[in-house]
Amino acid sequence: MAGICDTAVAAGNFKTLVAATQAAGLVETLNTKGPYTVFAPTDEAFAKLPKGTVESLLKDKPKLTAVLTYHVLEGAVPASDVVQHKKLTTLQGQDLNVDAAKWHLHKSVKINDANVIKADIKADNGIIHVVDKVLLPK
Repeated sequence: MAGICDTAVAAGNFKTLVAATQAAGLVETLNTKGPYTVFAPTDEAFAKLPKGTVESLLKDKPKLTAVLTYHVLEGAVPASDVVQHKKLTTLQGQDLNVDAAKWHLHKSVKINDANVIKADIKADNGIIHVVDKVLLPK
């Protein structure tokens, strides 16, 4: 296994997330420290943002860091634990809303307005849950 960033690189569908993590200077942290849980938006999720959003974030390191750390929880939190909560506090400091109403029927979970499309991808220093939208702090 590898760290969270290396695991995302190997998956191949997180190129924008990895580039953003590199631009924010968070790669070493997410590969070595932890454990962390990352709600990782796919490249398709980043593509859904309004035109120019990713480019402007890449030029604004504090804002980019805030957006990225809004996707990260302290500790390794498997999906079976995520669904036990209504809110989860991120490294950025704000809470994510958890809607697990359909967990028992379809193993379906929403984080804010994003669907978890794949859960519990293990890395040496945490867990990745794949989401279909970029989570934006208030």
